[in-house]
Amino acid sequence: MNSAPAAQYSIKDLERLSGVKAHTIRMWEQRYNLLTPLRSDTNIRNYSGDELRKLLNVAVLNQKGLRISDIVKMSPDEINARVVEFTSDFGDHRVQVEGLVIAMIDLDEARFNHILAGSALRIGFENTMLQVIYPFFKKVGVLWLTGSINAAQEHFISNLIRQKLVVAIDSLPGQRRPDARTFLLFLPEGELHEMGLLFHSYLIQRAGHKVIYLGQSVPLKDLEEVIRIQKPDECVTALLSYNAREDIEAVLRAIVKVTGELPVHVVNSFQRDFSFDAPSTVHFSESVQDFKTAL
Repeated sequence: MNSAPAAQYSIKDLERLSGVKAHTIRMWEQRYNLLTPLRSDTNIRNYSGDELRKLLNVAVLNQKGLRISDIVKMSPDEINARVVEFTSDFGDHRVQVEGLVIAMIDLDEARFNHILAGSALRIGFENTMLQVIYPFFKKVGVLWLTGSINAAQEHFISNLIRQKLVVAIDSLPGQRRPDARTFLLFLPEGELHEMGLLFHSYLIQRAGHKVIYLGQSVPLKDLEEVIRIQKPDECVTALLSYNAREDIEAVLRAIVKVTGELPVHVVNSFQRDFSFDAPSTVHFSESVQDFKTAL
């Protein structure tokens, strides 16, 4: 049985993943022999996974102020040790994001856990989500759209973060405030990106409200039945997979036909930038803070 071909990356992939400009990568390559590209029969340059990891580590050290001329004199073990040291600086969120990118590329669960646990200990779980995980996922989104990472890497890191969110939700004390409202959280049919919805479930329950969590890709007929039985006060959803204005309008109007007069909060969404008249019961959250204020 033939093994799968090793991953190869273009210089533009390296630029997107590391944040180092392509011309700088070429300069480091030529001046310091930092990387060794692979060349195709037509002389197209590509880079192996090992070369990508080397660049990611070097980029972290360079961001922390080390000169490239000093970094190239270090052994691989020294570089790795310094990267671990710097990504343990839980006050530098940018470096933590880069550390998570390295963990994703390497499928390194131990590194991921180290960064997340350290950050949560220093600034709390909610701030870790807002200041580390959200910027990281924005970067992952760009890398995914441009083909710089594969599905296995994206699923690996997404599932690890999902596990942390579920544990954080389960760890909440569960005490309800006297004026607690019931929020129904769901994603419309075909929408699978539930990380933001889970985080909003955490925020709602932490604020002392009740959550009915339906999760991904919920058919409207099922949503209608849950509303009939549970009688929630408000609904929360997200529309990350919808880009065209007409598609967004259509799905919102279909949802509102089912939710009726219930307020519907659309979170983790850029659709507020579109100029169209949303149903009056639909509220786009400008930010997490905006949503928390409504709680």
